[in-house]
Amino acid sequence: MTREGMERHQVWFYLAALVLGLLLGRAAPGLDGAAEASVWPVLAVLLYATFTQLPLTSVPAAFRDARFLGTALVGNFVLVPLLVWGLVQLAPPDPALRLGLLLVLLVPCTDWFITFTQLGGGDGARATALTPVSLLLQLALLPVYLWLLGGTPVTGVFTPGQVWPALLVLLGPLALAALTMRWAADRPRGRRLVDRLGAAPVPLLAVVILLVGVGHAEEIAGSGAVLRVVAVVSGLYLVGAVTLAVVLARLVRLPVPQGRTLAFSLATRNSFIVLPFALSLPAGWETAALVVVLQSVVELLGMIVLVRLVPGVLLRGVRPRRKAPAGS
Repeated sequence: MTREGMERHQVWFYLAALVLGLLLGRAAPGLDGAAEASVWPVLAVLLYATFTQLPLTSVPAAFRDARFLGTALVGNFVLVPLLVWGLVQLAPPDPALRLGLLLVLLVPCTDWFITFTQLGGGDGARATALTPVSLLLQLALLPVYLWLLGGTPVTGVFTPGQVWPALLVLLGPLALAALTMRWAADRPRGRRLVDRLGAAPVPLLAVVILLVGVGHAEEIAGSGAVLRVVAVVSGLYLVGAVTLAVVLARLVRLPVPQGRTLAFSLATRNSFIVLPFALSLPAGWETAALVVVLQSVVELLGMIVLVRLVPGVLLRGVRPRRKAPAGS
């Protein structure tokens, strides 16, 4: 299957991986330890492959369109945190559940956001330019958000001994990807390698979800109440985020393609960037990692609707006329 085909049908890969992981975990409970240990190297490879697709060198170019960039940053880093805080108040007062929701809903997506922007008729160039800026800001601001909105100092949950593996899994691939892109910039063989890596994130994320399913099968099997909460909060988040995007796009008079890009930027969240931190939590906080995985599945199901709803109803534009065939 081509890269485009995998990206179009990725939600089914992830659902199948989750179901298979749960079945394996229930059938062979002894696999949980090996599965949890395997998540980390696979996640590192996933992040490396994803980061090689981000144009980190395009950060300066992103600042040239101040109107779009400013609107996207205000939406993602000012208005969305307020929306998330309000929605989390609807969840049961379970610290692990609420922390999982905060982790996964506070940070904008940097991978399939571009894919869904393109599928939904958005501006792929601006989505690509926004992505590295968004990544750098969310890494800096996430601890602040958790402290302000969660009501608990980050150090009260994430101790240095637990956080360093997550930071290593995140920052190591980021540094390696930057070196890879610099090396590949003027080498045809390097560019071919980066192109091939572009097909890796979907299957690798499916493997990560499978391993999480195997490692947490018992918890997930008894998580009906958690799933309902995540489904409701994530669904409300999608509605609220897209509404914010439509209002902002009209207030600042963004062109239609940029408005669609804004909608997908606010709607998609960075689940696997925060997954290492959720997995690094101490015993008793396993629900947080479960919330991250379940939210990503709910979000992907929502994207199936939004790639049609955003361009077809919410942010409609004039379709360009097709050129007549030569000689007609």
